[in-house]
Parts: sequence; C-alpha cells; structure tokens
Amino acid sequence: MFSLLVNIPANAKWAQNGVTVAGGNGEGSATNQLNLPQGLIVDDDQTVVIADSLNHRIIQWKNGDTTNGQVVAGGNGAGNRLHQLNRPSDVLIDRETNSLIICDLGNQRVVQWSCRSGTTQGEILIDNINCHGLAMDEQRYLYVSDWIKHEVRRYQSGDNSGTLVAGGNGKGDGLNQLNWPTYLFVDRQQNVYASDRDNHRVMKLVEDAKEGIVVAGGQGRGSALTQLYAQNGIFVDTLGTLYVADSLNHRVMRWTQGDKKQGTVIVGRNGSGEGANQLNDPVGLSFDRHGNLYVAEYGNHRVQRFSIE
Repeated sequence: MFSLLVNIPANAKWAQNGVTVAGGNGEGSATNQLNLPQGLIVDDDQTVVIADSLNHRIIQWKNGDTTNGQVVAGGNGAGNRLHQLNRPSDVLIDRETNSLIICDLGNQRVVQWSCRSGTTQGEILIDNINCHGLAMDEQRYLYVSDWIKHEVRRYQSGDNSGTLVAGGNGKGDGLNQLNWPTYLFVDRQQNVYASDRDNHRVMKLVEDAKEGIVVAGGQGRGSALTQLYAQNGIFVDTLGTLYVADSLNHRVMRWTQGDKKQGTVIVGRNGSGEGANQLNDPVGLSFDRHGNLYVAEYGNHRVQRFSIE
C-alpha cells in the first residue's frame, strides 16, 4: 500500500486553514454533497476516495475537481444486495487487484468492488463481521476491527475466520482488551495500530505480543494534550509518528514516538465549527504522498485538505 511510505519531516507544519476538496455543500445525496463521511483514502494522483456513510456509497473526488464527485460503489440506496451498501465506514485501495475494499458496516460484511469501468456490484470477502475499520499490509493481509467483539483480526485471501491480533478478551481497558475499536493502521513491520475509541486511546500491537502498548491518550476522555475524546482515524508516517483524528475535541493531533505522554495539535485548534480553521467531528484521516493532510468531517459533511508548509 502506497500510504505506508509517506515521509513527513519531524518538524513539519500544516496550513491552519483547510481547503474543501469534497462536499461542503450541506448534507445531501447530490454528487456535490456528502452525508456523514467517515473513512477515506488518498490515491497517488490525489484522488480522494470516501466512505459516504449515510448515502450508502463510496464516492471519489479527483484532484482539482471540487464541484462533483463520482460514485464508484453502492449509491443504490441502503440494502444488502451485491449492488448496494449500508452505512459503509471505511475503504481501502487494493493496487494488486485494482479494486476497493469496503467495510460495509450496516451489512456486517467486508466487500471488494472492482475499479474497472462498468462494474455494477461487489463481492463479499468476509461476512458476519461487525467491521468498522480496515488496513492492509505489504503482504496483502487484510486487518479488520470488530466493534461488537472488541477485537482486530487478520485475514488471508479466501479466509473467512481470520487470526486474532488484538483484543478478543471482552470489552475493557486492560492492555489485552479494547472498547469499540474503529480505525486501523499497519506499518511496514506489521505493527498494528488500533483506534480504541471508547477507551480514548490508540493501541500499538506488536506481532504475537499478548498485550498492546498505549501510544496516545489512555488518560480518560478530555481535551488536555495528554488526552483524546472518542478519536477515530489514525495514520503513521515512516518516522513512526502517529496522527489522530481526535473527533469530539474537533482537532487533529500528532504523537511522536519518543513522547508517549502528550501530543501536539496540528490543525483544528479553534473549537467546533465550519470555518476554514475549524473542524466538526473529524473522523477520517489520511495523507497524500506529499504530506498534505486530508480530514473527513462527519459534522460538516466535507473533506478538508490542509497543505504541508
């Protein structure tokens, strides 16, 4: 996955005013609108692919065309037929198969949808799973969080049962437990990062370890620099720096490897709102290969790009 190779300087700063690159025209289902966007991924050419949850579709917006997006999966109303999605929460791009992999949350399944033109339906990869977030490593193993079982599993192609890699010990805040895991990231060493939403922390899970390591938050919910509040999207750059969409604090934070105690706010210091320098419930988080930051705002029905300076 190309997104594993984003080099961001340790002293990087981002413009405090974002530019709307998708949506921003109120809540709705037109091709220039989004309705509660969640996970997103940015392609090599800066095309943004978004899980547009309450429109039950995946929509892509090409770089430079901020007027309209193009529906690339779903968009046929909420339903469980193969041409439909139901509240998708996350999406990835699978280069090898030229397809999208989608967490179809409302249908409790993971589906694959070819990017070839003329594709009208997806195929089920994993069913009967309360998926919320997805990640893929360089060996093409797929990682899926289950927010009901409070666990993360790794899947090989054709495997419907998977291998437990995190949680699975009931809901809780122990180091071997999770409480509503949402978004995931896997680095090149196959370390798995899980956004442990209702524990207000991000966990790092080293392969075969029985317990995880708290790498951000874990100090109860709150707005101090040591805390997170129902965070969602996460991203890790090549230096091992962690970026977190701190949803109910309406900000994006960065936590460097050497400093597990507190993070710094990189954008969204100005409270909840729809100004260019504000965020409203940021959920999805991604970067392009230049280090520009993309944030899907659940509350503002838009995606903002914050340029690296």
